[in-house]
Amino acid sequence: MSAGRRDAVVIVPFRPAHADAFYRLNRAWLDAYALYESADEVQLADPQGAVIDAGGAVFIAERGGEVVGTAAVAPHAPGEVELLKVTVSDALRGAGLGRRLIEVCLAHAAIVMGAHTMMLVSSSRLQAALRLYERMGFTHRPLPSPLPYETADVCMERPLSARSNPAGPT
Repeated sequence: MSAGRRDAVVIVPFRPAHADAFYRLNRAWLDAYALYESADEVQLADPQGAVIDAGGAVFIAERGGEVVGTAAVAPHAPGEVELLKVTVSDALRGAGLGRRLIEVCLAHAAIVMGAHTMMLVSSSRLQAALRLYERMGFTHRPLPSPLPYETADVCMERPLSARSNPAGPT
């Protein structure tokens, strides 16, 4: 295998073997921005039960067998899904991997889940992430109520189209 192939990042569906890395990567950014809340623990400790078994999906970015990014999508309301736990390891930030993970979630939500809208809640502390969401067509909307996160002060949404989101796991 060439070095280029070994260094390639692939996005795959979550497997139980990814659980520790999913927790560690997401907990790191939540702690770094002082955003960790007990509501996060449910998804971090049990992505299979909290997201996948609830009808959603978790995607993992791997490079050389190491987990370097995550993103999840879960049902939120009829026809609407929520984008969750998008993160990329520090070493790969700014290289387009976050965008790739979100594109996979958009495609899965539209094609597999049949959703017409993707929403997310976030924090104004995460300016780089908010700019990425805006570049990807998300627009601001009022915060939903009730909201499980005390630190969330941003809500965004994006319409979905199966035709415009053909990407799948890579």
